Parts: sequence; structure tokens; C-alpha cells
Amino acid sequence: MRALFLSLLLGLPAAAQAQANDCAIPGTLPSPRLETANRENPKRLMPIGSYTLALSWSPGYCQGRQASARDAFQCGGSANRFGFVLHGLWPDGRGETWPQYCRPARAVPEPVIRQTLCATPSVQLIQHEWAKHGTCMSPSAKSYFARSTGLYGALRFPDMTRLAQRDDLTTASFANAFASANRGIPAKAVRVTTAKGGWLDEVWLCLDTRLRYAACRADTGGGDATRMRIARPD
Repeated sequence: MRALFLSLLLGLPAAAQAQANDCAIPGTLPSPRLETANRENPKRLMPIGSYTLALSWSPGYCQGRQASARDAFQCGGSANRFGFVLHGLWPDGRGETWPQYCRPARAVPEPVIRQTLCATPSVQLIQHEWAKHGTCMSPSAKSYFARSTGLYGALRFPDMTRLAQRDDLTTASFANAFASANRGIPAKAVRVTTAKGGWLDEVWLCLDTRLRYAACRADTGGGDATRMRIARPD
């Protein structure tokens, strides 16, 4: 099934539609593998102190990556072209740890996967985000992903092609550019993470308990003001 991305995201206006150039959802999708808490990732029930909306830069993720079955939808060729994609909406704790795997998670229903896949282009990642984070926030996968894709779909993005051409770019200047593109998001609410070689990896946006963008706490991770590079979008 051919689907232009933002027709899937709650009918948002065209001015906010900047996440994907093309998104074609296949007729048949793999079934997600259920995930549960384990020794390395235990169940943690605790109060929520804030939230993080995590975005991944898809051209950087796919750069030089073999299109395995896991990544074929996101990185497998010209049918789909992604810019920033939604990693997830995460509940943070009131200290350095966070709630996770709060209750057993059933498989995300296929209609919800289809509504989310052009934002989060991995069936298994969708299941993972629901199991690890969504079960601590929402009564159903449908409501969790409606909330996360709603926040994601309202974002605007700076000119990534122009920024990728700069040789003086830092995580701080990128945070300023991102904030400038989004009225209501202060630069202090934007944290930038980079991969090996200084390549842009993710952008983490900090929100308070009412899901309003707010300055990040010092213990919420992300990079400091360091030099960075951006894999160019197609």
C-alpha cells in the first residue's frame, strides 16, 4: 500500500509535514516479537519526573549499513526516504533511573503498527517502545503511539542539507537551529547525541510532566557542545 507519510499522522497541516519524503507500507508486515523485562532490563515502577521525545537521524543510521531484513523498510532502497524518525517517547524518573517494563505487553495491534510505521520505521522497535516505555505511560498501545506520533508530527526541522554542508557545526549550534525552527522549544530543551566520528545520531527533546518542552536536566544524557557532522539526506 502506497502511503504518503503525514496522511497517517492525524491529519496534520502540510506546514508540519517534514519527517519523510516517501513512505510505502508493504501489504504484509512481520509479526513483532514480544519483549519482557529480564535481568539486564528489569521491571521498574517509579514516579515519572519528566519525558524525553527521542528522534533518530535516519540517513546517519542507514549510512554504510547493509539492508538486513531488520532494516530493509528503513534503509532498503528508493521506495522509502526518511529524515528524522521517531525513536520513542520515554518516561524519565526523578533521578538517574527511569520506569520501564511496568506491566506485561501484548503484541501491538497491526492497525496501530500501520499508523505508526512511517514515523517509527521498524515493527520490532514499535513493539519494544510499547513494552519498555509505553506500558509505564498509557493504558493501551493505541493511546501511547497517538501521543508520541502527535508530538513528533507537530515538529518542524531546520534545513538539514544546508547544515550538512557546514564544517563548523557543533551540537550547540545544531540545538539552536532546531529550536529556531520550532517556536516553543527552547535550545536548552534540545540535546544532541553523536556516533563515532561525530556523526549526528539522535536528538532528544525534554518535556515536563505535562508534556511541555522544558530545559533538560543535567542527568538526562546527550552530547555537550562538540563538533559534529550530518550524513546528508537523499
